[in-house]
Amino acid sequence: MDNLSRLEKEMVHCERCPRLRKYCLEIAKNKKREFKDEPYWGHPVPSFGDPNARIFILGLAPAAHGANRTGRMFTGDSSGRWLYKALHRVGLASQETSTNRKDGLVLNNVYISATAHCAPPDNKPTPKEIANCSSYLEREYHLLKKVRLYLALGNIGYQAILRLLAGQGVALPRPKVKFQHNGLIELGDKRILMSYHPSRQNTQTGKLTEKMWNSIFERAIKLV
Repeated sequence: MDNLSRLEKEMVHCERCPRLRKYCLEIAKNKKREFKDEPYWGHPVPSFGDPNARIFILGLAPAAHGANRTGRMFTGDSSGRWLYKALHRVGLASQETSTNRKDGLVLNNVYISATAHCAPPDNKPTPKEIANCSSYLEREYHLLKKVRLYLALGNIGYQAILRLLAGQGVALPRPKVKFQHNGLIELGDKRILMSYHPSRQNTQTGKLTEKMWNSIFERAIKLV
C-alpha cells in the first residue's frame, strides 16, 4: 500500500531529471563559502509536515544552498525564515526557525511540498521537469485525505495545483482565475489560496511585505 514514508523514500532516490540531478550534485560538491564546512544533502528534497494536515502549501523548488543543503523544504534560506516564522506565529509550527532536518521542528495541520523536488538552475525548472514531479503531487493528493486548503506560493505553484485538481475531476471555475496575491477560489469542500512567494526578489523589493505575508496565514486559519 502507498504511504507517505514510502513516497518520501521514492522522492529522495528519484533520478527522473538528469539536468537537475547533475546540478544538485555539483552544488553539493562546490559549496557556497558560507557553508563550506557543512555537508550538503544533494538529493531530491522530500515533502514535510503533518499527515493529518488540512492546509497544503506548495512552493516552487528547493533553493540551491537552502533545502538542497539541509534536506528539508524551506530550510536554510531567507524564504524559509519568512515561512516558518509566519507558521509559528499562528500556531502551525512548533518553532519559528528551521535550520536543519534534526532541529526538532514539528508542523501542526500543515504539509509542505514543491512543484519540483530538486533545486533547478536559476530557480527555473522546465515544464518537463515539473511534469516529472507531478505524480508525486498526485499521490500526496490521495494520501493527505484531510486537506481542505491549498496555499499556492507563486504562479507556478498555482498552475500546478490547478492541473492537479483538474486531473482529479475537480470542476474549476470558467473563465480561468488568474493568479493574484490573496486570491481565493472556492471549490466545494476545497479551496485554493494564492500568495506571492517569499523569495528575496519579492521580499526585498517590497512586493511582499511581512504584513501581507502574515495576513495570508491568518486567513488560512480562518478558512479551515
